[in-house]
Amino acid sequence: MTGMMGSKGRVAAAVVAAVVTAGLGSAAWAATAAQIDAGVKTARETCVRQVSGCEVAAAKAAGMLVFPVITEAGLVLGGSYGEGALVIGGATVAYYNIGSGSLGLQMGAEKHAQIIMFMTPQSLAAFRASSGWEAGADANVTLIDKGNSADIDTLVGTDPVIAFVFGQRGLMGDLSVEGAKITKIQR
Repeated sequence: MTGMMGSKGRVAAAVVAAVVTAGLGSAAWAATAAQIDAGVKTARETCVRQVSGCEVAAAKAAGMLVFPVITEAGLVLGGSYGEGALVIGGATVAYYNIGSGSLGLQMGAEKHAQIIMFMTPQSLAAFRASSGWEAGADANVTLIDKGNSADIDTLVGTDPVIAFVFGQRGLMGDLSVEGAKITKIQR
């Protein structure tokens, strides 16, 4: 449904989600670089423990965006927000936020972690050259969650961008990367 909203609808959804999410006490809001880096380390370790294939993909990735906490909330209008880091060669090279707005049949709130892996140097370069990257618009993203038993070797060899979603807490029906806007931030 995200693609069906106009810019006013997206702004309204983001505002509602921000108000609702702020009420949830999300630690992701305005985190310092040190807080983001600590969360990134923990998220990477958790992904390896919880999601089959995460470690194999991470070893082959040209780079990865790690969002330790993404908070989603919605009541007809909804949205999500999180802050994370781009990691290349094991080191943080930049900080980013991820956000989306949506309109439709939805109710609830949830937090989860997400790692977007760029499996080719070309997909990483395209992401870094963009001024605001949108999953599904700027690149097709294959979503892998804890319950998905995908053949990681096949995905690593054929899909330039893979997203791992894990650590879900709360009740929100839809896990999606599509339509999420990722923007560089200063920390």
